Amino acid sequence: MNAHDTVVVGAGPVGLWTAAELALGGGRPLVLERAEQRSPHSKALAIHPRTIEVLAMRGQEQAFLDGGLPVPDGHFGMLPARLDFRELATPFPFMLAHPQLRTEELLEQHALALGVVIRRGHRVTGLSQDEQSVTLRVSGPDGAYEITADHVVGADGAGSTVRQAAGIGFPGTDSTIFGFLGDVELADPPERPGTWHNAHGALIVAPIPGGRYRVTGYAPSTLTPTLESLRETTQRIAGTDFGMHSPVWLSRFGNATRLAAQYRKGRVFLAGDAAHMHFPAGGVGLNVGLQDAMNLGWKLAAVQRGRAEASLLDTYHQERHPVGESLVEHTKAQTALITATTEEGLSLRRFMADLLRAHPDVAAELADTLTALAVRYPGAHPLAGRRLPATREQLRLLREGRPVLLAQEATPALKDLAVSADLQLYETELPWPTDAMLMRPDGHVWAAGDTAGQLADAMAELPLT
Repeated sequence: MNAHDTVVVGAGPVGLWTAAELALGGGRPLVLERAEQRSPHSKALAIHPRTIEVLAMRGQEQAFLDGGLPVPDGHFGMLPARLDFRELATPFPFMLAHPQLRTEELLEQHALALGVVIRRGHRVTGLSQDEQSVTLRVSGPDGAYEITADHVVGADGAGSTVRQAAGIGFPGTDSTIFGFLGDVELADPPERPGTWHNAHGALIVAPIPGGRYRVTGYAPSTLTPTLESLRETTQRIAGTDFGMHSPVWLSRFGNATRLAAQYRKGRVFLAGDAAHMHFPAGGVGLNVGLQDAMNLGWKLAAVQRGRAEASLLDTYHQERHPVGESLVEHTKAQTALITATTEEGLSLRRFMADLLRAHPDVAAELADTLTALAVRYPGAHPLAGRRLPATREQLRLLREGRPVLLAQEATPALKDLAVSADLQLYETELPWPTDAMLMRPDGHVWAAGDTAGQLADAMAELPLT
């Protein structure tokens, strides 16, 4: 038996959450990270409502809420018509501004508490697999070595070594435009977080921890970022540089957009940026990656522990690849709006903003899309695959990372079914006209029925052992 049944490559948020899910499910995961230390910079700052629900399903949301700033709305393509999150069907109707650095710290604490082993300074250089296992070639502080596991999860970013070594295609488009980013101090900051968009470009200025501000956006003439070029660009777009000084991070990013042809190849899986890359429009990247991890982790643990048939692993690609397709489509659409600085482009933006104001239902649908509350997986029953619009208390019923039975009334027949299937049964109000349902560990409906018999029949069609 291998010392570790799964090797997760990459100790960013996606890799850490994947490993934590595997450990919660009874596995022995190992995380390999090529960097010796965590980056001090926070690429991502936004945690969307569905991701907070994911954290709440494992009882981990409070530390994030305590350290974050709730923002009641969002944007699509930096249009001036904001998307109102306050009416979303979730206990967390807001975007949470929370630096990635702190997100990684909290997720690592969670993973370590579950027994996850993390090795930093260990770079994967290749892999091979057969029907029984995967062998990784690794370069570590003490030299090169090999490690064998049942499965490997590549959460090692857009340049994923795991994806390349597994021979998984990454089709898409290269960068044709670039955005800019600077974490700086401002002597004369705006009174509140602000956005600007005009013929000179697009700009967002928002506070971040440490008394600094993130200045980010797009300009047609974006060059290699320096403090002087950031000042000049900000001055052109906003009419002031806000007294910008003392940068701690200057960077730029492109609109290269790619989606892995397969999220699974044999015993190798991809999640997060290793599976999809795109322009960082709407702050959705980290969120979709954590939701990939949530979908994969419980399934892989269930199969490894003999609680589910191996065919359950096929559903990872089937369910998450369409989400990736939607992701790259709407981020490309947002990129087109953000970079629309010509007269025609500005007219398009005004037209789209007016449309959203005139049709709140369209704005609500965009909000559901950006926040991932609209994600639904395929299933035979009309409710199967739907996300449960749960209360915070209902989300916490999934803390053990196992499927659970929810019922309007815990009848003797349902109690017998729960015992026979080795499942917890909870009596709670349901949002749909059905008496009982089997909830997946990721908060989506797996089966439903009006009687214990109907539910048992539906469960018999699932890949459960």
